[in-house]
Amino acid sequence: MKLLNESPANDQLSAAAATVASATDLVDQPDPGLTKAVAVEPQVNDFLELDLPNELYLAIDKLGFTTSTAIQKEVLPYSLDGRDIIAQAQTGTGKTAAFLISVITYHLEHPEYDPRPAGTPFALVIAPTRELVMQIAEDAMSLSLFTDLSVLSVVGGMDYEKQKNQLKGPIDIIIATPGRLLDFCRTGVINLSRVETLVIDEADRMLSMGFIPDVKSIISKTPAKQKRQTQLFSATFSDDIKRLAASWTLDPVRIEVAPDQVAVDSVEQLVYLASADQKFAVLYNLLQLDTVDRVIIFANRRDETRSLESRLYRHGIDSGLLSGEVVQTKRIRTLEQFKSGEIKVLVATDVAGRGIHVDGVSHVINYNLPEDPEDYVHRIGRTGRAGAMGTSVSLACEDESFMLPAIETLLGQAFRCEQPPEALLKALPAPVRKGREKPPMVPARPNNKGNRGRGH
Repeated sequence: MKLLNESPANDQLSAAAATVASATDLVDQPDPGLTKAVAVEPQVNDFLELDLPNELYLAIDKLGFTTSTAIQKEVLPYSLDGRDIIAQAQTGTGKTAAFLISVITYHLEHPEYDPRPAGTPFALVIAPTRELVMQIAEDAMSLSLFTDLSVLSVVGGMDYEKQKNQLKGPIDIIIATPGRLLDFCRTGVINLSRVETLVIDEADRMLSMGFIPDVKSIISKTPAKQKRQTQLFSATFSDDIKRLAASWTLDPVRIEVAPDQVAVDSVEQLVYLASADQKFAVLYNLLQLDTVDRVIIFANRRDETRSLESRLYRHGIDSGLLSGEVVQTKRIRTLEQFKSGEIKVLVATDVAGRGIHVDGVSHVINYNLPEDPEDYVHRIGRTGRAGAMGTSVSLACEDESFMLPAIETLLGQAFRCEQPPEALLKALPAPVRKGREKPPMVPARPNNKGNRGRGH
């Protein structure tokens, strides 16, 4: 039985999607008493019990999905009733579909009789990365296939004038990264005064990437929280995130959904204790194995991913590079090449990797162990998807081995750390290619660290 998950590649949401137009001071308030949703018994068994509009049922039926995920079971009864939501959920839990279904339902059940000006959406979704925005937009197009809703993604790294022209027409749902969205708001191209549903996705990542000042400025341009519905999703809830959530929501329902352990259980996790000098040889020899088909290699820093991609190329291995410094058009093309099988190897940073939702990834290789244990879970979640088994291989040098206990604590299991097999320690062959020109890069962004009378 298929699940309606958040990833278009995993749940095939992109199968019905039309081409999506593509166009970032903490509040010191006390943490409010939040209404807690206790997940004892599922509140809904499947989508038919939600009394959704026929247009949504047609889309869901076309996609072949019948069973809602845990986060959808918990969120939808409240969000469809107009309540504000604060939900703790990891990527891969189906949270995207959870908020999109309520956004689309509200609009269909509350038709507007006063036309909105151009560039004036009724719903706004803010997400931290371009890739995530594009994935959400594809999901929105799929779920709104049988409606007349217009969806636009607004991200940096794309043609500014083209996006500006697209905003001259009617737009119902805008899905955006903070920086470009704020640019358009400041110039009057986008008007947020009639936003009725605001969604903030991956709030913890917004905070870590330094986007919160931009997000606060954007939210200040929407109606007061008493006149809009706000849904906030975050994998973790620090005190800062709790204060922000308190300032942006009204009497929210707090929902917690544990990470999907099935995804972890479907991944064979190997840890090889390899010195820094051994790592590339182990990686190269791994990629020569017949069992290694489609691979994502994670490194912690942009310069490390760039160096790895270049070194693989010199040794005859074509790979794609996904990091924040690669221009957006190149990143989109690289991801499409990986999805189609044109390239079999991706080298990615954690931020860029969160937008990778592709079935059939046989291996995830952690060239470096991540500093944040939760990034480890996100990484290995790129394999072992859609009922398939996957393999993760972590290469831990002496310094990085000290990161293992925190990951083991998060997973609730201990690793069996081994020396790499002799077959993986074979000497590297001589390079077969010269270095090539670097892919187009962009400058790094500074890191600045219930129903409520929503009338028409």
